[in-house]
Order: sequence, then C-alpha cells, then structure tokens
Amino acid sequence: MIVELRGLEVFGYHGVEEGERRDGQTFLFDVSLWPAGEPTSDDIAETLDYRAVAACVREVSDHAPVQLLETLAAAVADELLASFRPERVRVRVRKPNVQLDPPVEYSAVTVERP
Repeated sequence: MIVELRGLEVFGYHGVEEGERRDGQTFLFDVSLWPAGEPTSDDIAETLDYRAVAACVREVSDHAPVQLLETLAAAVADELLASFRPERVRVRVRKPNVQLDPPVEYSAVTVERP
C-alpha cells in the first residue's frame, strides 16, 4: 500500500535568487509514503492521514527558507520519516515558475529515503 499526495501546493520563500526568497513562489510537492502496515479496520487512526501529511509538508516549508530544492526535499522527507514512521518515503519538489533561458515547464528534485 502507498499513500500519495500529488501536486500539493505550498507557497514558500525558497530559491537561490534574492527575489525568490523575498517575494516567494508556489512549490508543488508529490509525496509517497509506504506505511509500515495496512489498516485492519476502517479507522483513520490505523493509516497515514493525508491531512496530517499535507500539514507536515507545509510546516517544513514554512520553517526556514532554503536556497536549494534538494535541501527542501530532503528536509520534508526526513520530517515525514520522523513523524509518521513509514517504511519508505519519496518526495518530489517542483518549481513551476523557474526562469530559465530557454524556458522550461518546471524544475524538480526527488529524494527517496528507505
């Protein structure tokens, strides 16, 4: 079983450029967690509550601005592991408003932890 959130939008103040850290921008998170076990009933307490997962991602992003997507993705992955104790976690962070020449749709980094 895998619990997934795709395209979780979080506004943050991350980036190498000073204007990115000053003005902020939207980041998109794709999160996958492999729970340690499967629920034995229809009780939310027996699984990973994706509302809590989304709140955790936002809290990590809000905590402190970073320059690199790599740093942000790793911090989110580490906190999800510590908070929810899954067997495995994968975090992909996309930056859709990246300004490059030639233009790109987005830049992204994926971090996976066993």
